[in-house]
Amino acid sequence: MSDSLLNIASPSHTIKRSKFAKDAAELLVFCKQQDVFAIVLGLPLNMDGSEGPRVQSTKAFARNLGNICDLPIVFWDERLSTVAAERAMLAADMSRKKRAAKIDAAAAGFILQGVLDRLGSLG
Repeated sequence: MSDSLLNIASPSHTIKRSKFAKDAAELLVFCKQQDVFAIVLGLPLNMDGSEGPRVQSTKAFARNLGNICDLPIVFWDERLSTVAAERAMLAADMSRKKRAAKIDAAAAGFILQGVLDRLGSLG
């Protein structure tokens, strides 16, 4: 989630992937409750920048979501977001158990912060 000025990204909760219909329904309820105006999906590119099966899966998810949702969907390179999140958690002396529980949300926060920083540099 972002603040209203689009400056600061904050991790929220994580939706554990299962079936598309269930995942999409939970995401759309969350978007409505939080007055979300766009969805950012991390694009899991390979380290060399090429697209593998995970990118195709993410793009398929976005296509299917776009069929039932009017919100804009934006892709953002997620390479090294988990590494950055892990480093921040280690620097905060977070236990291994807490890191494991929060790593996905923290990585999503890093992804969104990248988008916000880019938007800020355009304005």
